[in-house]
Amino acid sequence: MMKIGDLAKITGLTTATIRFYESKGLLKSVGRKANGYREYPPEAISVLSIIINAQQTGFTLDEIKHVLPSDSIDWKHDDLVASLQKKLGEIETMEARLAQNKAHLLSLMGLIDSKPPEMACKDNAARIIDELKVPARKKLRVGDTDA
Repeated sequence: MMKIGDLAKITGLTTATIRFYESKGLLKSVGRKANGYREYPPEAISVLSIIINAQQTGFTLDEIKHVLPSDSIDWKHDDLVASLQKKLGEIETMEARLAQNKAHLLSLMGLIDSKPPEMACKDNAARIIDELKVPARKKLRVGDTDA
């Protein structure tokens, strides 16, 4: 058994963070000594490591709580794999969105950089704004086909 300060030193977390995880049900409630000190079992280090790593990969505390086993032999394999696959899908969606944002910014930078040397900045700004007004998808006019 170890005190919260020892657990904090080992994990690199603050005692307040450890107490927070405990209050959220991520870390099992611990016993207290007569003097009021919390005492944690050695497994608390592993649980906190899992929480830290899961947060670094984008899991919320609620998601972590859902898949975190009550003890090290009670892992729910299918739930864990499903959660990991779901998070991977969310990351891939975010990557696609970021790639679109990057392409848009590069396009905007290209518009800005293509300013003719003799053009005033005010006129260049108007030119860029006009370019940005072009809809991403042109509306069909009467008689146009969708093909």
